[in-house]
Amino acid sequence: MSNSIKAINNFPFPFADDSYMYSVNIEPVTDEALFDVDEHYHTEIKERDRILKQGKQGRYLTLPHMRDAQWDALEVMMNDLATWFPESFTLTQKGDRWTWENKKLDLQDTFTFLDEATLPYEPFEYISRQVQEDIILLDQREGDLFMDAGILTFPASWSLGFDEGMRFEEFHGPVPRAHEMGVFKKAKAFLMRVEIGKPWTRLNWTMTVNRRLDTSLESYADWGIEDSTVTLENCGEKVHLRVEVQRFVRLPRSNALMFPIHTYLISLNELLLKPVWTKRLEKVLKNLPEDLVEYKGLSLYRDTVLAWLSQNEPQPELASS
Repeated sequence: MSNSIKAINNFPFPFADDSYMYSVNIEPVTDEALFDVDEHYHTEIKERDRILKQGKQGRYLTLPHMRDAQWDALEVMMNDLATWFPESFTLTQKGDRWTWENKKLDLQDTFTFLDEATLPYEPFEYISRQVQEDIILLDQREGDLFMDAGILTFPASWSLGFDEGMRFEEFHGPVPRAHEMGVFKKAKAFLMRVEIGKPWTRLNWTMTVNRRLDTSLESYADWGIEDSTVTLENCGEKVHLRVEVQRFVRLPRSNALMFPIHTYLISLNELLLKPVWTKRLEKVLKNLPEDLVEYKGLSLYRDTVLAWLSQNEPQPELASS
């Protein structure tokens, strides 16, 4: 089986039908890991490290009252990784003395749980540097959810620094149509009822030019110009469907909500291996309202993508691969 076929068989395709509008799109997480460790692990960990070395402003955030949530996140993440990927991660606990081993990074540390001085970084930063997911921690208080901690090196056109401390509906302010439809009021009500030990998941999508995970507002000068470089000749290689697998996890001590966000990219050339997906994407893009086209950053190349899709029919023999 080719690498392309392997990639597409593991890709979380976001469209259950041809609809472009907002839907519930939330399912319980049952018998599966909260965090993914795939073939891009080392590349993405190195990229996260490179970005954080350039400066943590807008990339890493923890407000002082989120200390308990930091330790919560570390405990949940270590246990999840050690449970689902035991060949790569192990966690040994002897009272409050814990030993964490990450064989992928040739790392082993023994520390005292709840004693920050025994780790090389804050607990949340320490463990989040070892996963591919961006992670947001929302504090729940005053009948609302607040953006009070997070690590964000692979975002789709937003800024953790700008959203610092905002309420749930405030940091979702730019999303068109959803507020008028009451989507975020319903979403917040649902999230505030998420229970410990009962995580949920949803998919979100956009498109990205080139295989670039970091499309943050902070790095716009590096990638913004790339949207204007798409042509019929290079479209299949340059344009990628970008899908976020988002988890919603209640943390036990702090009652905060943890949102791991794993971003997957697949080129249009690879997408041709699944004809039904290719046709569904084409219908979604055709029907996408202009305000959503603008919001998702597709204005400069949506028409080129549609022209390319119409000219590149999937080959029938690949459909069953």
